[in-house]
Amino acid sequence: MIKTVEWVSEGVRMIDQLRLPVEEVYPVFRTCGEVAEAIRTMVVRGAPAIGVAAAMGIALGVKSAAGLDRKNSVAQFNTCCETLRTTRPTAVNLFWAIARMKKKFESLTSTPDGFDPREVAREMEKEALKIYEEDIACNKAMAEHGARLIPQDAAVLTHCNAGALATAGYYGTALGVIKAAHEQGKHISVWVDETRPYLQGARLTAWECEKEGIPHTLITDNMAGHFMKRGQVQCVVVGADRIAANGDTANKIGTYSLSVLAKEHHIPFFVVAPQSSIDPTLKSGEEIPIEERSSREVTHIRNVQIAPDGTRAAHPAFDVTPAQNIHNIITEHGILYKPFSESIAALFAE
Repeated sequence: MIKTVEWVSEGVRMIDQLRLPVEEVYPVFRTCGEVAEAIRTMVVRGAPAIGVAAAMGIALGVKSAAGLDRKNSVAQFNTCCETLRTTRPTAVNLFWAIARMKKKFESLTSTPDGFDPREVAREMEKEALKIYEEDIACNKAMAEHGARLIPQDAAVLTHCNAGALATAGYYGTALGVIKAAHEQGKHISVWVDETRPYLQGARLTAWECEKEGIPHTLITDNMAGHFMKRGQVQCVVVGADRIAANGDTANKIGTYSLSVLAKEHHIPFFVVAPQSSIDPTLKSGEEIPIEERSSREVTHIRNVQIAPDGTRAAHPAFDVTPAQNIHNIITEHGILYKPFSESIAALFAE
């Protein structure tokens, strides 16, 4: 099992995804601020993993305030939450985790007397670990539901990294579905989009497939249409960072283009994401905030310059795939069908 994020006595231990696949190292982040920086710099990435890391970062912040009175403990908690809130704007799991931890903190500190900061810290740690455990269970459920949609003999194309590295660990979202189908004995192979500019496919998804023994072939992003046209792709499976109430889905930049290509070639296009990645407060994808990252991530690869000095580069980290391009959305509660506005509303009504 890949342990992407883990609570340890010294702090939060995470695999450093910036150093994969060359080095597999697990640094420990000891403060809320260090966890926030790990999220911002993409040491940890993937919407579910960001949510779990944020919850643990908040628990760390509360733990460090265990010697303070109620007023100062609350102030430090709020500072920690705000620091985390500003790290990544698109992944809704971040804000979901902060809101959940905030609700728990308020329930523990709202009583007029009997405030015990150490007991609060213990309970907040328990809540963070509960979020972690729920994510593991959620990934397994999504994998089991989604594997039913994968044909017996299928070449599956995936984009970015939506495996164990994008979650608390074990299965993951989109790659978890592929893994489950592989474990069921289906003859699966994977087309791995390299995913420019950060190369999450080349660095991370290929690494996971290699560890799991799943046959895979790395391709550049602009090769996808070529293989679709030749009939060598049976389905596309991707993750999501935020899904609007109508099913419009934000995922790593390049996902929208794949959905258009898949639609043109009549190839099923599946999105795999936990319910916590669905934001029912947004009517459509037009309302999803898109993170703009540094142009240096486009003009340089691992600090090696690949573009001339002075070259301007754009870097929207995500794009939005319209609901009409998506065949199904797979959650831990089952497979959602069109119209997604109705199936998503029913999911939140349960």
